[in-house]
Amino acid sequence: MKLTDYFNVLLKDTVNLGQVKLDSLDSRVEAVYKALKADEQIGHLILGKTPQGSWAHKTIINPVGSNEFDADFMLDMSENPDWADDPKKYIEEVYAALHRHSTYGNMPHSRKCRCVRLVYANSMHLDIVPHLNLADGREVIVNRDDNDWELTDPQGFTDWMKDKDALAKGNLRKVIRLMKYLRDHKNSFTGTRSILLTTLLGEQVTELRTLLDPSYYSDVPTALLHIVKDLDVWLQENPSTPPVADPSGSGVHFGHRWGSDPEKAQATYSYFRDRIHVHAAEIEEAYEEENKERSIELWQGIFGDGFKAPATSSNSAKFPAAAPADASTVGRSGRAG
Repeated sequence: MKLTDYFNVLLKDTVNLGQVKLDSLDSRVEAVYKALKADEQIGHLILGKTPQGSWAHKTIINPVGSNEFDADFMLDMSENPDWADDPKKYIEEVYAALHRHSTYGNMPHSRKCRCVRLVYANSMHLDIVPHLNLADGREVIVNRDDNDWELTDPQGFTDWMKDKDALAKGNLRKVIRLMKYLRDHKNSFTGTRSILLTTLLGEQVTELRTLLDPSYYSDVPTALLHIVKDLDVWLQENPSTPPVADPSGSGVHFGHRWGSDPEKAQATYSYFRDRIHVHAAEIEEAYEEENKERSIELWQGIFGDGFKAPATSSNSAKFPAAAPADASTVGRSGRAG
């Protein structure tokens, strides 16, 4: 059964990042930005900031267990001619600015391949990504490990996400959040980065599907069933690690996110492929089950006890007899930020 109102509860109460945390994230990003902008050594290079990743795409989820939630933001910077042959200098200097700050210098902070990470005490961190529009027309971020530029088009990716979500009647982002939660909640397909999961799920959403069946993405459980099944079919047709192109058209591929070397990448991808095959079958079984109590048990086997009836249905019965066989499709926003 669909049990759409159960999915609304799961998203709202368990999966989505709550408004208090979203507001905290927003205020912390603003405070860090102002601190960097005020820095005497690099402040004059800072032009603005742009949300990136799950924060920008509205696919951020509440952390599971000891996991942290995070926000990536682009730190828009102008070129420094003295660093023209040393791209990693942008990451080094942002790190140094945090390091000498009276507050952030006393918090855990580190240099990653493409960002500077600032860790807060309450299960969150910020990833600050230096971002430039070079004089030669390239839009780039820094790869510190290679000391080189990487092409990027963050706005293009965000626009792609908006278009795909609209095709899926506003349900793609919710499906992505549910699958990220499933990964973390079940420790399934661990090692698969969110950018890969997001791209592969989004690429399954097509206009042709909606033309052939206007109800193909009609609600959250139906979209979940079809998108994951379509991904499973695609994965089974591709046993070797596939190139995953940035859908923004930047020319970048995300294949390196599977692993640091071909053998590790293939192992991570094969595990992901096998687990999606299992989960697609589990989702189909729960969706097609006509007995309500059994369907609830099957959905809970996938998503845990957060899959439950709205409080108004019954406060005492686990499986309220009075609830309709297929709950209302009047959805809540499921917004995750």
